[in-house]
Amino acid sequence: MKNLLDRMPNVLLLGPGPNGVAPSTYQALSRPTLGHMDPTFISVMDGIKEGLLTLFNTKNHLTVPLSGTGSLGMEAAFVNVVEKGDKVLILQNGVFGTRMVDVASRLGADVTELAFEWGKPLDMDMVAGQLKKDGYKIVAMVYAETSTGVKNQCEEVSKLLKGKDSLFLVDVVTALGGIPVKVDEWGIDICYGGSQKCLSCPPGVAPITFSDRAFEAIANRKSKVPNWYLDMTMLAKYWEGHTRVYHHTAPINMLYGFYQAIYNILEEGVENVHNRHQAALDALTEALGEMGFHMLVEKPYRLPMLSAVTVPEGVNEAALRGALLNDYAIEIGAGLGALAGKIIRIGLMGYNAQIHNVQILAKAMKEILAK
Repeated sequence: MKNLLDRMPNVLLLGPGPNGVAPSTYQALSRPTLGHMDPTFISVMDGIKEGLLTLFNTKNHLTVPLSGTGSLGMEAAFVNVVEKGDKVLILQNGVFGTRMVDVASRLGADVTELAFEWGKPLDMDMVAGQLKKDGYKIVAMVYAETSTGVKNQCEEVSKLLKGKDSLFLVDVVTALGGIPVKVDEWGIDICYGGSQKCLSCPPGVAPITFSDRAFEAIANRKSKVPNWYLDMTMLAKYWEGHTRVYHHTAPINMLYGFYQAIYNILEEGVENVHNRHQAALDALTEALGEMGFHMLVEKPYRLPMLSAVTVPEGVNEAALRGALLNDYAIEIGAGLGALAGKIIRIGLMGYNAQIHNVQILAKAMKEILAK
């Protein structure tokens, strides 16, 4: 019988995620599996929590990795604090903003969706105006909108919420590890990420943090959290304290890898990692410009780790992506939703945010376009 894993290609992942994984992280994934209540494994759990406090820039007591992808993080963020009829304002300018609307609506929330043009940042005057019109239990936004490459104005929104009772909920799946995320300084109450982007770990872990105010809202719910697996009042007992309470069998080896991925960032230096992402973007912008490609997003709002790139007239973006994958073993992403067929998405995230990867991609694209 043939083992399909023997045919696994080595692809340079330069799309919207998952992205590259460091050899040290692959090695960590292969270490001996321990039990999920083993004291040595619990010490790894504590190390992960400590590292996340640094990456999130928070002192939040409840800061843990969830067993699942970034989408599970979104689900956990909403399911713990939303009850039927709660008023929720969602600032939407891309696919993941629309997904927030769907998740909150399924929980019975009274959702107000404030929509903006995809590829453009939030209109802060519109946001301020909406907050004056009504009060909301939760205000939610995506900091780094993966579908468009827009860095939304998280800090500016936080200033508008200062002094209000609203819980501030922010998606940082693509941002975490690539640009500063300042949970405490920006007054973010609920914040979640994903392992497979700038944290340079395979998909399967969703770090999340809750402020004391957010955890108080969970504790004071009128009804139980409607999802047993994601109930933070139960998960907290597994992730903290001298005596741990079994909740679920954690993905042991995935968490080894996640620990190592965080360790790698802290060892390199968080600011150094951020600077490396920016340098890679600068190199990409220059290389693409020479080929007639242009960035969709205005410079002040561009994400360093994810670029939405407009395709020049006469270039078939699907054929370009296909040739890169089939002939050069390089993966880039397509546009989503309203931007499908109009852009390509190039990710320079985590381990793969390297100038030499930009050079490899640019060389391949030039050869394809010359044919």
